[in-house]
Amino acid sequence: MKTALRLLLFLSIFLGGCVVIALPTAEPLSEKVIGGEGDAKVLLIDISGIITDTDRKDGLFSTKQNMTARIREELDKASEDEDVKAVVLRIDSPGGAVTTSDIIAHEIKKFKDKKKVPVIAELMDVAASGGYYIAASSDRIIAHPTTVTGSIGVVAFSVNASGLLEKVGIANQTIKSGDKKDIGSPLRPMTADERMILQSIIDDLYDRFLDIVMDGRKGSFTRDELKTIADGRVFTARQALDLKLIDEIGYLDDAIEAAKSKAGVKEARVVTYAQARSYRNNIYSHLEDLPVSINLINIDAGSFTGRLGVSFMYLWMQ
Repeated sequence: MKTALRLLLFLSIFLGGCVVIALPTAEPLSEKVIGGEGDAKVLLIDISGIITDTDRKDGLFSTKQNMTARIREELDKASEDEDVKAVVLRIDSPGGAVTTSDIIAHEIKKFKDKKKVPVIAELMDVAASGGYYIAASSDRIIAHPTTVTGSIGVVAFSVNASGLLEKVGIANQTIKSGDKKDIGSPLRPMTADERMILQSIIDDLYDRFLDIVMDGRKGSFTRDELKTIADGRVFTARQALDLKLIDEIGYLDDAIEAAKSKAGVKEARVVTYAQARSYRNNIYSHLEDLPVSINLINIDAGSFTGRLGVSFMYLWMQ
């Protein structure tokens, strides 16, 4: 497809011809059966890569639907299908933006309240921070034997580059209406007062994370017990099971069977929703193609928020 487009552009530009190119347009998601049989359906929703609503390019011309919009569309479609009896969330993510993580978790809870079907989370390679935040909205959490999960907490990225700028002769000439207007600016050191302000925001977002986990893991531990392990550290599946952060260790097939059992059905087709031209033929076929780790050397803060400044993240930095 890309080769053909390049060829057409070449002919148009260098040969002076008039070439009409039909660009791909966005299409509604369509159902794809990837396993099982029967009238009942178990919907498999993929949540992988960095959790962010930043639009992603798909080739030269088209842009992929952002994560929140895509998951909302899948949940809406499932809500209207009486044959969808359960949902499995396949989570492979180190987390991401605070608000995006919270919105997705909220949409899942809203779907559960409306549809009244079980939602099972299957944690894959990594399901940390925002990935675990979303998993906590499910009815049952199953982790792959080699999953790394946890990292309950908040982080805000901020860099002070004033020393480097001074060495190369660049001076900060920011004009502002108040002394806190450029809080977190990389052009100057952060004051103690500013650090306290940002820490108060971090603390508030952290408390919300604890609220979400306590609500999703009712009866598993007290808030004080949760705080002792919610210091940002990650856990193996076995450690997470011992700490009651998950319910079971198993594979994706086990999560699908658990979904069927909780829904009270013996047979069910496993389905996903995807673009018409996408190819998927089994439960491990992925929708998202974002990396599940971040290299600090190559990090682009704008990829999270699309703007300069401090970014508040439910994210495990690998």
